[in-house]
Amino acid sequence: MNELGNLAMALCTLNGNEAKRLVKTMVEEGVPASQILSQCHAGMASLGKRFDDGECFIPELILAGKIMEDLMGDLEPLLKGSSPASEEGAARVVLGTVQNDIHNIGKDIVAMMLRGSGHEVIDLGIDVAPSRFVEAIQIHKPQVVGMSVLLTTCYKSITNTLEAFRQAGVREQVAVMVGGAAASQLLADKTGCDFYGQTAVDAVTIVSRIADSQRPASPANG
Repeated sequence: MNELGNLAMALCTLNGNEAKRLVKTMVEEGVPASQILSQCHAGMASLGKRFDDGECFIPELILAGKIMEDLMGDLEPLLKGSSPASEEGAARVVLGTVQNDIHNIGKDIVAMMLRGSGHEVIDLGIDVAPSRFVEAIQIHKPQVVGMSVLLTTCYKSITNTLEAFRQAGVREQVAVMVGGAAASQLLADKTGCDFYGQTAVDAVTIVSRIADSQRPASPANG
């Protein structure tokens, strides 16, 4: 169906009106939510590649995240059914910018894109103390904790947060992902994080992979 490929292109080029029109048309025609979401993901991945190549910038990613959130309003009735991106294939994610860092733009982009991909997000905001991350894990039982860091002076906050997880006995309960302008694979390795997401698209890919790995096997295959 041409609408599917056109949807990916509309998202990649930030044509929100066209993307919304296409989604509404496909919903009315009974196209499965999984197929629609697949093209949404393809469009966002293409946009992420443009970002990596320096062809678009943070404001474009913010706009894309808002377009995705708007589209989810049209997809919500389908996602409450048996879509792979609904409850069965979604992860619960706790997000926060680490202590002493008050920047929220990267975290907010990730939160919007995760929600747009069907995942549940508990957003703790900025300047999040290790104890607040621990409390959120204990209360919400997430599969993933995502920490954002935009200041190199806040590296110690990541170490402190992971140590708080260990002290509280919750470290093994969650996968820990780090991202942000000051983050890197080296930082993730040094601090003991499980994953590094260079872009918001990477974050969605990582969380979706974790959700898929924890999905129960089909009874038909048992």
